[in-house]
Amino acid sequence: MTDGTAPPPLGKLCVFCGSSTGDDPVFSAAARAFGRTLARRRTTLVYGGGHVGLMGVLADAVLAAGGQVIGVIPEKLAQRELAHTLLTELVVLPSMHERKAKMASLADAFVALPGGLGTLDELFEIWTWAQLGFHQKPIGLLNVSGFFSPLLALTEHMSRAGFVRARQLELVSTDDDGERLLTRLEARAESAARGIAPDAL
Repeated sequence: MTDGTAPPPLGKLCVFCGSSTGDDPVFSAAARAFGRTLARRRTTLVYGGGHVGLMGVLADAVLAAGGQVIGVIPEKLAQRELAHTLLTELVVLPSMHERKAKMASLADAFVALPGGLGTLDELFEIWTWAQLGFHQKPIGLLNVSGFFSPLLALTEHMSRAGFVRARQLELVSTDDDGERLLTRLEARAESAARGIAPDAL
């Protein structure tokens, strides 16, 4: 039985974020707020399955607010006891490549929160796949305290230098407010479902 309500436009959101919390408490605060927002909007979190850093903060916030969390982690990291053991579902896979592919297949959209090299690796891979037309799922950056502003400046520089087209930059939505960012991603998802190429929202 269901409660008769329509499913959320973003049923599952894949979030890339740090396995550290960073030096500024604002990052953890933003991850907690975003987790509560996901739970309230009935959007299942898909993430890297760890209990440490912003990953753990985010997952714990979703769970504490009554939301659903699917973690996807490679065996090597799970064996280091980094896996979160209280998730709705934990998927353990042999390799990082399989982990990223599984997360991508589960998700209806993607968001990056502050993080390190692994976060950038995941972000740019999914951004490149969108550029090449392998998926039309929305991608967003939660620009907490301007964390991603230098990265965005770099991509603008790459565009001016002729290596990235403007429409490829427009594949990613950016906001410093999680609620607004999710609303924009939902609009993009609905446009893609109707076969309409969305404008940069």
